[in-house]
Amino acid sequence: MFAYAAVLLLLATPAMAASDWSPAARSRARLVADAQGAGLQIELEPGAITYWRDPGEAGVPPTFDFTGSTNLASAQVDFPAPERIPEADGGVAFGYRAGVTLPIRLQAADPARPVRLVAKINYAVCEKICVPARAMAEIVWPGATDSGLALARAGVPKPVSAAALGAIIAPTGPKSWRLCLSAAPRELFVEAPEGAWIEPRREADARCFALTLQQAPDDVKPPYGVRLTVEGADGASETRLTLGG
Repeated sequence: MFAYAAVLLLLATPAMAASDWSPAARSRARLVADAQGAGLQIELEPGAITYWRDPGEAGVPPTFDFTGSTNLASAQVDFPAPERIPEADGGVAFGYRAGVTLPIRLQAADPARPVRLVAKINYAVCEKICVPARAMAEIVWPGATDSGLALARAGVPKPVSAAALGAIIAPTGPKSWRLCLSAAPRELFVEAPEGAWIEPRREADARCFALTLQQAPDDVKPPYGVRLTVEGADGASETRLTLGG
C-alpha cells in the first residue's frame, strides 16, 4: 500500500526545470532538466575553480551518488571540455572557472513513469587553497525545457575514431611517443590509466606532441590505454589510443 501511494505521489509531482540551489563551500549546485535528460549546474564564487574528471597535476574530480533516486535504471555524467588553469603552486589544473553544467544521461527503469533523480555530489573548490564542497539536490524528469542544458551538451567532446583525427603514434623511447594529428588542436588532454600521468608537449609542428609517461603505479604496465580529448576549431572530440605493447 505504501509503495502504491509513493508511485501516485511521484506521478502527481509537477515536472520542474530546476531544483533549489544547494549551497556549498564557495559555490552552489542544483539539478536542471529537459526532455532529453538532466544536468548538474555548479556556480562558483569569483576566482574559484572546480575540476574536470581528470583534475590535472593535483586536485580532486567530482563524484556522484544517485542511489536515493526512484525509477532510475542508469545515470551517466558527461563532462564538457575543460581548460588548463595555472595554479598558485606552479601546477596546472584541468577544470572550469566561474561554473559548469555537467549533462546527465538518464534511463528510467519503467519508461512509462517519471524519474525522481536524487543526487549527492562531492567536488573540490579551489583558489589559493582547496576546500571540499558537498551538495544534494533532487528533480523530477522529464522536466520542462532548459536551454542551458543544450549548450552544455554541445560542449561535451564527441566520440570519434583515432583515424578521424588522423592520429599517428610512433615510439621515441621506452616510455615516450610522438603523436601527430591531421590538424593542430587548440588544446590536447591525455588521460592515462589511474595513477599514471602523461603531459603532452607541443612540438614546433603544432600538429604533433611529445608524450612521456612521467609516473605510473608499479601495477600499471604497458600497453597503456589512454583517452585523448582534442579541442579544435569545430569543437571538441575524444578518442582512445593504446601506447606501447
